[in-house]
Amino acid sequence: MFDPISQSLKMVLVIPTLNAAFSWPRWLEALQTQTLKPDFLLVIDSASTDQTPQLAAQAGFMVHSIQREDFNHGTTRQLGATLVPEAELLLYMTQDAILANPQALESLLAAFANPEVGVAYGRQLPHTDAQPIGRHARLFNYPAHSEVRSKSDIPTRGFKTAFSSDSFACYRRTALEQVGGFPDKTIFGEDSLVAAKMLLAGWKVAYVAEAQVYHSHDYSLAQEFKRYFDVGVFHARNSWLLRAFGGAEGEGLKFLRSEMVYLWNHAPGLIPSALLRTLLKYLAYRLGRLEAHLPINLKLKLTLNKAFFAPEI
Repeated sequence: MFDPISQSLKMVLVIPTLNAAFSWPRWLEALQTQTLKPDFLLVIDSASTDQTPQLAAQAGFMVHSIQREDFNHGTTRQLGATLVPEAELLLYMTQDAILANPQALESLLAAFANPEVGVAYGRQLPHTDAQPIGRHARLFNYPAHSEVRSKSDIPTRGFKTAFSSDSFACYRRTALEQVGGFPDKTIFGEDSLVAAKMLLAGWKVAYVAEAQVYHSHDYSLAQEFKRYFDVGVFHARNSWLLRAFGGAEGEGLKFLRSEMVYLWNHAPGLIPSALLRTLLKYLAYRLGRLEAHLPINLKLKLTLNKAFFAPEI
């Protein structure tokens, strides 16, 4: 059977950074303890004003700098693939995703023993100080069991079939190139777009629960609103996703039911806040779906990603 480890296929680690110096020592320490290490290390830095580029270079990373306004979730990751054309396996992480155990990379790369796997992503655990609402979000989206999904799962899994996160994910270059690489410009969701295209092209998506990172967020109400406005924009501008995989509302209802049970058992006092948060997320999402009819000044107030709308100004 095909074994990417024994075959020593070149694997590159690509990490976009912006002012990562504060968390860099912990992030780097976790990388250095891995039983399987990347063959090449690449940082794409968005004009950090701290010591990020210097610290990355000292740790053996090639540092490629871009202007902050040139960063885009899809474009920047595709740049990483272009800068290291010899790498067959492209591992992407974010600067706030901390590898949770020494076998994390080895576990993730083992998924490519299946020659039909185009992308594999790992489990994201909540940080030890995560609040209950943020903790539940990670436990819901990243369960303890691994799975491999294919096009045949779309009728039963719907939109969830294409779920993926390149906060910690590895792509097979041949599969990535077959679907045209990362999208040139997207408000976010480049990982789900690529996974969806791979599934429709006959590739499989592997979720590897044994490959773990600590990565979670405790969003404020305002941040949550803006995040879901951007989700709505993403779906409005990629309507083919909803046609091919079905709407996301059903998954939202499953999340709400799960969240209520979790909070009832762990933090019942947060249930009113969670319900308000759910209402705001729904309203924000619907506004995002209508963004083509909204004035640019309003969109700039509603989004987390102002740079995405800059060309419209």
